[in-house]
Amino acid sequence: MNDSDGTVYLDHAATTPMVPEAIAAMAEQMALTGNASSLHAAGRAARRTVEEARELIAERFGARPSEVVFTSGGTEANNLAIKGLYWSRLAEDPARKHIVFSSIEHHALLDPVTWLATHEGAEVDMTPVDKQGRIVVDDLRAAVERDPARVSAVTTMWANNEMGTIQPIHEVVEIARAHDIPVHSDAVQAAGYLPLDFAASGLDAMTITAHKLGGPVGVGALVIGREIDLTPLLHGGGQERDLRSGTLSVPLIAAFAAAVEVTVSRQAETVARIEALRERLVEGIVHVVPDAIVNGDPLPGPEHRLPNIAHVTFPGCEGDAMLMLLDAQGIECSTGSACAAGVPQPSHVLLAMGYDDVAARGSLRFSLGHTSTQQDVDRLLEALPAVHQRAQRASLVRSAS
Repeated sequence: MNDSDGTVYLDHAATTPMVPEAIAAMAEQMALTGNASSLHAAGRAARRTVEEARELIAERFGARPSEVVFTSGGTEANNLAIKGLYWSRLAEDPARKHIVFSSIEHHALLDPVTWLATHEGAEVDMTPVDKQGRIVVDDLRAAVERDPARVSAVTTMWANNEMGTIQPIHEVVEIARAHDIPVHSDAVQAAGYLPLDFAASGLDAMTITAHKLGGPVGVGALVIGREIDLTPLLHGGGQERDLRSGTLSVPLIAAFAAAVEVTVSRQAETVARIEALRERLVEGIVHVVPDAIVNGDPLPGPEHRLPNIAHVTFPGCEGDAMLMLLDAQGIECSTGSACAAGVPQPSHVLLAMGYDDVAARGSLRFSLGHTSTQQDVDRLLEALPAVHQRAQRASLVRSAS
C-alpha cells in the first residue's frame, strides 16, 4: 500500500517501489562527480563503484563479472540480444536467417523480432503455448530441427509477465545446444522471485532490469557469455566490452546493485510471504465472483509459476472498465503488460493460450510485491463485488446498444 495516500498498489509486475537501500545508494552517488571512463581520481572512484556493482550482480545471478553488460533497461537488453545475435550469426553464414521464439514474449522482444522480419529479412517461427501459457516443447523442437543450420537464435522468456507461468528453460537450452544455436531468455519478471543461475542454466544471454527488483527505472543488464559474438546497436566510446557504448550512469548502476543485493538475499522469505498473500487473493476473488477464472499454472513453485502474479478473467466484463472502476477507489492493477496499456487490443498472450477476443479483453492482472500487505488484498476483495456488478451491467448495456 502507498501509505501517503492510501492507494493499494497491485501492479508490481509493471514496476515495483524502490527499496530504501537502492534509494540511499543512488542519492550517495548523485552527490559525486566522475565519469567512469576518466583516468583521474574522480573517474577511478566512479569506475570502482561500477565494477563493484558488476561483481555483485554477477555473483548473485551466477555469472562472471565480465558477462554483465549494463544497458538502459530490459527493452534495450532484449534488442541488443536478439538483433545482435541475428546480425552476428548472419555475418558468419548468410543462410542463418531463422529466429525461433515463443508466442507469449513481451513486446520488448516480440517487436524487435517483428522488426527484423520486416526490415532485415529474418524468417521467424513463433512457437505455440498450452492453456497454462507454457511453451509446447515438442513444437519448439520441431521448429529448431526442421532446418537447424538456418537458425540464428532461439529466445524464450523465463517467466511470462502476464500469467507468471514459468517456462522450461533447461529443455529449450538442451534442444538448441545440440545444434550449436545460441539461446537468450528475458528473465526480467523471474529475477526477483526465482534463484537464477546463468552459468547453470546453459543460456548464452539473459536479460534483467532494475525496476522489477526494487531498483530505479533506466538501468538493466544483458548477461552474455564471453564467447558469444554480438553485433552492437550503439557505437561510440566502446564501453561495456564495445557492446554498449555510452557514458555509464554510476548512480543508477549503484542503485541497481543495492536492489539486487537486498532482493536476492531476502528472496526465500519474500516468496513465502507473497505466495500466502496471492493464495488469499485468489481464494477471495473466486469466493466473491464465483465465475471468475484464474489463468496460468495453478501450482506454486519454481517449475510452475511466479508467486506474485494472479491473472483473472471476469466473464461478461471489460477489463478496462473494471480497471478504471477499481482505480477510482484507489486500487491499482493492470489488464496485462504495462507497455501495452491504453492500446485497444486484446492481450496476445491470452490469444496465444486459446482465449477469444471477448475473454481476452475481460481480464485483469493483480501483481504483488515487497510492499504488499494483507490489508491491500482485503481492500481489493471488499471493493470487487460492486465493481464487478457495475462492469457487468455496463457490458450488457453496451451489447444491447
